[in-house]
Order: sequence, then C-alpha cells, then structure tokens
Amino acid sequence: MAGKEDKAVPQTRLGRASKVGRALGGQGLKLGGTAATNVLRTREGGKQALERRHLESAENMVKALGSLRGAAIKIGQLASFVDVELLPEEYREIYQKELGTLRSAAPPMSWKKVKKVLDSQWDRPIGRIFSEFDEEAVAAASIGQVHRSVLKDGTEVAVKIQYPDIADALRADVQNAALFLRLGKMIAPGLDAKAVAKELKARVLEELDYELEAQNQRRFARAYRGHPFIVVPGVFTELSRERVLVSEWIDGVGFDEVLEWNQADRDRFGEIVYRFAFGSIYHLNQLNADTHPGNYLAMDDGRVAFLDYGMTKRLSAEQMQMQIAAVTSVLDDDPEAFGKAMEDLGFIRDRENFNIELLMEHVKRVGGWYLNGRKTKITPKFVMRSIGALSDPRSQYFELTRTANLPADELLGRRMETGVLAVLGKLGASANWTRIGREWWFADKPSTPLGKEEWDYFEERGHSRRPMAAG
Repeated sequence: MAGKEDKAVPQTRLGRASKVGRALGGQGLKLGGTAATNVLRTREGGKQALERRHLESAENMVKALGSLRGAAIKIGQLASFVDVELLPEEYREIYQKELGTLRSAAPPMSWKKVKKVLDSQWDRPIGRIFSEFDEEAVAAASIGQVHRSVLKDGTEVAVKIQYPDIADALRADVQNAALFLRLGKMIAPGLDAKAVAKELKARVLEELDYELEAQNQRRFARAYRGHPFIVVPGVFTELSRERVLVSEWIDGVGFDEVLEWNQADRDRFGEIVYRFAFGSIYHLNQLNADTHPGNYLAMDDGRVAFLDYGMTKRLSAEQMQMQIAAVTSVLDDDPEAFGKAMEDLGFIRDRENFNIELLMEHVKRVGGWYLNGRKTKITPKFVMRSIGALSDPRSQYFELTRTANLPADELLGRRMETGVLAVLGKLGASANWTRIGREWWFADKPSTPLGKEEWDYFEERGHSRRPMAAG
C-alpha cells in the first residue's frame, strides 16, 4: 500500500448519491437487457449470460459502496448477512459472496494519509510512541482502518485510524439516507428501511468520536475482564484521540472460518454471541448495536473477542422494567398486559383502538425465536420470515406495523436483535434461547454449561443474580 495514493472519498451529497445511482441504474439496465435477449439463446447460454450479468452487478455494487465508505458501506455490511430473497435462488450466492467482502474490507488509505492523521492527533512523532508500526492496514471498515503496532514496552496494539474527510462524507450520507436505503431494499427487501433511516440520522455521526468509543469500550472491557468465554480488548486511553483509537491486539480467526466449523462448535459460538449481545443489557445496562460479524474473532482458547464500540446505548432501569413487562406478557399469553406494556414503551398510542391480538401474534412471529420456550434452530429462511413480517407488503402484519410507532429509545435495541438473528441464521445455531433469556429476565438457574461458567464469573465478583425486572 505504501507509495500508492488512494482515491479521495467523495464528500458532497450530490457526488456520493450520483455514484451509487449510476452503479445501480446501469446494472438494472444490463440485467433487463440480458433477460430480454435470453429468449433468442439456448437455455444453457442464457443462463450463463444471466449469471455473468448478476456477478458483474454484484461486483459493481461492492465497488461503489466500498469506495464511498461511511454509511453506504454499512448497508452492504448488513445486507450481506440477510438472504437476498428478491433474487432468483440460483443467483443469491453470487451477491452474498461479493457483498460479504464488505464485512471486513474496504479500499485502504495510503500510508501518507495515515501518517498525516496520526501526526495531527499526537503531539510527538510516532517513533517515540511505537517500536513498530505496520504501514499496511490489517482491516478496513466503514469509517476507519486498523494497523498492527507495537508500543515501546513491547505491547502489541491495534490502532484504528479514521479516514480523512469522512465526517463530511457521513453528513452527506445522512442526507442521502433514502437513496442508500433503496439500495438496501434492492439487495435485502426484508430490511426495515424506516427504522434504518432514522437510526442513520440519529446515531451514525456519533461514531466519528473515537474518544467516546474508547469510553464505551473501556466500560465493556472492565465488565468482561477475565470472563471465561467473552473478550473485550482493553483500551489505551492515554493514546486515544478523536480520530485515533488504540486498543489491545487480539489474535483470532474471522467469521468466514467459523462458518466452516462443525455444527456443535457453531452452536457454541452462537450462544456466546447471544449471551454477549443480550446479556450485556442485564450485566451493564448497555447494549452494543453493531453486531455484524466483522467485529467477531474466534480465539484459539475457545473464547470470542468482540470489537468495535462506536454504536452503544445505555438503558435506564425504568426502560428495562417496561421491556421485561412486555416479555412477561408474551410468555404468559396475556394480551391485556401486552397492550399496556407496548403502550408504556411507546410502540402504540391508543391500545383501545389497536388490534392488540394481531400485534401480539406479530411479536411472536418476529421475536418468537427467543420467546417460544423451546429449542429452536435459526436458519436463513427463518431469518427472512421474521424480518419479512416487519416490512414485507405481502405480510398480513404490514399495515399493522405501519400504524405502530418505533420509539427512539428502541431503535438500537431492535437493530441489535435483528443483527444477532441474522448471525445465528448464518451459523444455523440451535438453542433454547428462552431458557437462556430467563436467566436474566427472571433470575432462573443457568440453563447451559456456558451459563454456569458465566454466572460463576459474575457471582465471584459480587454480582448477585436477581430478576432484570427488579431494576
């Protein structure tokens, strides 16, 4: 990468919108033209031509999103973990494979630009801080890239560096939310576009402040330090700045390799993801909403490291109690209590004039995997059925969900749930997710060997087990 200047990131709203628009529009015409001419070809020749067109379309989408970075690439990262139901089944794998490259890779910036950012953040040369600093990035994501480095005392660290000018580009993306969400709907029609648009406008700019991210990560790292199967890298606060984050280096393998494991190991990995994502609400009153598996590393000792804390949310005891009231009403099959809970949370405004029974059925359809009380295998088809119940016009719940509200306090929680569900679907993970959840909601005894390890860990640190509803 050294010596090769990367192209500038488009910053204006018009420039970024037109780049994606050209990519999408051109591919749509090509695919349409190919389909029309297939009737003049042999069946095999037509199929090959369509496959080439779909592959070219997917590649161009990835190039357009990858070069834009920012909010645009986040749509692709999320979409790559949801089955592309709109496409013919034989072409879905092409899009999944190409879009999957966005999970952990984006065009890297040159060493010249990296050094410029570092020099602007620290008041001394990097040679006085590090004994080694790899010029090649080991990972590149939506708003920054990571370099492996070694401190003067020999400690290996990961240095995350924000792309120059990304702040202006992200602000342009927020204004262009509708355009990028059309892309998301084209790739993965099950996405709840309205919720994603609101989240982009309300939350994505917070990720620009790496000092805020360092605070979030430090809180998670403190809570999970020494945990038997969850690792959160420690943060070097004294070296972290607004555009640079320095944290502990973690060795491990990525999600694509995890997908090659046997099913028992994938089930264990899935349970760890579930326990971290949902359990953090109980143990920390805080959730990490960025659940795409580019942030997961499987370590040699069986632990899983969770990276990236740019999008988290603290939850009040009152909000947690209202959520547990909703969960309890579903488990008890009590529509009256459910209606009150949903009104208290802000999902509905007037339960007397709302079809509560249908809404409860809808919630069971979407969240049934962790509320049904039985062992459930999460498959890609299961994921699409659940997400489709949220936003597919063909769904019997479509009009219902459009008349309900989506409270601001619930946005990140719903994103986290959907992201975890998509991950479990890729893993094909099985568990009794309800029994695990009851450990947090109602202080039930640990339901799995991992649960016993986890509760031993927290109880040794003075955390008594009590229902989440207690606050």
